[in-house]
Amino acid sequence: MARAFQFIAGILVLLAIEIYRVYYIMPFTGSQDSDTLEIAYFIHQNIFYLRTVGIALILFPAWYYYSLGTVVSKVLISAAIVVVLVVAYFLNFKKVADRMFLQPTQKIFAAMDRNQISRDNLVLGVHINGESRAYPIELIGYHRQVRDSLGGQAIMVTYCTACRAGRVYSPEVDGVHENFRLVGMDHFNTMFEDGSTGSWWRQATGEAVIGSQKGKVLKEIPSAQMTLHAWFEKYPNTTVMQPDSTFTEQYALMKNYDEGKSQNYLTRRDSLSWKDKSWVVGVTVANHSRAYDWVELTRQRVINDTLRGLPIVVAIANDSASFYVWQRDTLNFSFDPIAKRLVDQSNSEWSWSGQCIKGPLQGKTLKSLQSYQEFWHSWKTFHPATTKHNSPN
Repeated sequence: MARAFQFIAGILVLLAIEIYRVYYIMPFTGSQDSDTLEIAYFIHQNIFYLRTVGIALILFPAWYYYSLGTVVSKVLISAAIVVVLVVAYFLNFKKVADRMFLQPTQKIFAAMDRNQISRDNLVLGVHINGESRAYPIELIGYHRQVRDSLGGQAIMVTYCTACRAGRVYSPEVDGVHENFRLVGMDHFNTMFEDGSTGSWWRQATGEAVIGSQKGKVLKEIPSAQMTLHAWFEKYPNTTVMQPDSTFTEQYALMKNYDEGKSQNYLTRRDSLSWKDKSWVVGVTVANHSRAYDWVELTRQRVINDTLRGLPIVVAIANDSASFYVWQRDTLNFSFDPIAKRLVDQSNSEWSWSGQCIKGPLQGKTLKSLQSYQEFWHSWKTFHPATTKHNSPN
């Protein structure tokens, strides 16, 4: 009887470590709502030793019953071992993040005259040292990260569909180029594991949250989310990432993501304001963050505000998809419905690139501020001290 209990204990240990290793870092019901990161990391880092314990527990009982047991006991033991092997295979080869969301097999970038991406699609745009590139969200949303080089600089373009969060980072850690792999999620945000130390890094902040690199932060590279048409108007010489034909089916599942029409509970949009899946525009100035409700923004078009003493203006373009945040100094902006442009109190007209194209301030350019479109639950989770913008303009 003791041997049977030992065998059962070993089987349960093997099943538990395989299941919880994946459960804690994948978006299963309940797994992302608790602070289980340390448990998940412990299992992940010590999986070999934990498996060894489980195998050691079942080894002698299995040998004993195979040698001296009945046909029934042999069948039961075989069945239990097969269950463990099937579960282990499924969870290690089918349900792990970097096997579900693969990197591009080929990266193709085309100028606009050869581009296959619709100009209405949302992109994450990057401009470095005179070079510009657009990464369609419906492509990088599947891949989760795309490594590239732009303007002579290595970059890591990332996107988390469960947060609706796009970020671009330098992959350097302490001056050394690091390789990152997708490891899972924490509080519904993508996590990457570096290849050198096995530390886990949060996509939304670029911070190492556990492991020997904990507390270090990747350098963020400025990026902007807008339609490809809007990006092309700003940077006519841009190149655009093209679909990898290997992943046609995977890209098809992202087809309605741009518009927020996904039916998946992780990626759907709530059209009401300030719900977990509502869209917001998030801005941070001097470690102070503020969120602007997308519904309000599309209604007003322009919001003048002051954040941490800095006058800013948040605006959404005519396409109702491209948004901008600029430092406005002493200017107050409004939306001219006839010209369909921004105007200030001097009646100067401004383009959606932040340039004054007509009026007393012609030639002046507004300073752009880094901003993001995200789900409200994501922004408030990783910017816990954020304030809501509620007052009318």
